[in-house]
Amino acid sequence: MQWLRSIVQISVALAVATLSFAGAASAQTKITIGKVVGGNGLHISSYVADVAGIFKEEGLEARFVSLNGKAQVTAGLSGSLDFVPIPSGGAQAALNGAEIRYIVGQSMSSQWVFVTRGDITKVEDLKGKTIGYGRLGSADYDEGATYLSRFFNLQVGRDYKVIAFQGEPERIPALLNKDIDATMVSAAFAAQAVSMGMKVIGRTSDKMPRVGGTFWAPKAYVDKNPETVAKFTRSIAKAVMLLRTNKEISVKAIKEHLGLTDDKVVSAIWDELHNVFGAELPKDLFREIFESRRLDMIAENQWPKDKPLPDPEQFLLRAQLETALKAVNYVPTKLGTN
Repeated sequence: MQWLRSIVQISVALAVATLSFAGAASAQTKITIGKVVGGNGLHISSYVADVAGIFKEEGLEARFVSLNGKAQVTAGLSGSLDFVPIPSGGAQAALNGAEIRYIVGQSMSSQWVFVTRGDITKVEDLKGKTIGYGRLGSADYDEGATYLSRFFNLQVGRDYKVIAFQGEPERIPALLNKDIDATMVSAAFAAQAVSMGMKVIGRTSDKMPRVGGTFWAPKAYVDKNPETVAKFTRSIAKAVMLLRTNKEISVKAIKEHLGLTDDKVVSAIWDELHNVFGAELPKDLFREIFESRRLDMIAENQWPKDKPLPDPEQFLLRAQLETALKAVNYVPTKLGTN
């Protein structure tokens, strides 16, 4: 009867293992994460968290939802999207009374880059030209319009025309085909453009220092799901640190989420960007998100000129962020290194 006893023991062990696996699977918390159509270079840390399995390690079953920036903000405010990486759109909503909370950072700088075919050599030459942006209300429209208006006195409609594209990948072919004279893309796609002979004439980060891709969520979601938010925060922090040192995983994430296939281009993207990501949110850079949006709202007669900016820290889960960073032994970003 020894063989029968062994069979019973094996069966019991398999049953326990199956139950344990089922329990682990059922413990995965489903979340939705906003993704700009075609991907975005400012959001690479979230892509690394996905491809490296970091979300799963934290017990999260993450699903990326591809929408343009404005649609992501709308979905986030309605509760249809859990985590939204559109900080400027969120700031305007918050200043208008929306109950949202910022959670964790991604990029430590504004990575938007203006590229041309080479016949245009400086930003001032964009006057009278046609520029490719994202959709109105998205960061890849608003950041460009703000940059040109505030620092070069170039206004949409008055000084240049805009053709709006849903995603970044569509703009490079349009530029090559001379459908547009210039475009603004994230640094990742700018690297692709340069490899195809395009020329960089301006970077928003030179004049608008601020964090980018910062995640926020509806306050109601944060209040109801504090542990899920903590897991998400830890995931992004881990991904940022992995992105700095693991080129292989990072390249895989860039290829998968940005749809790029040229090994040299993807390698160049990592070489240039791997040290500009950060989960931390320095107070001055975080505040700039709101101050820049306030100035835009003043220009659009949506905010009184003499009305001061409220303290942006009220919209940030600062204590929870610091706790999560400490839990993963997070190492702060050192800008200017590679």
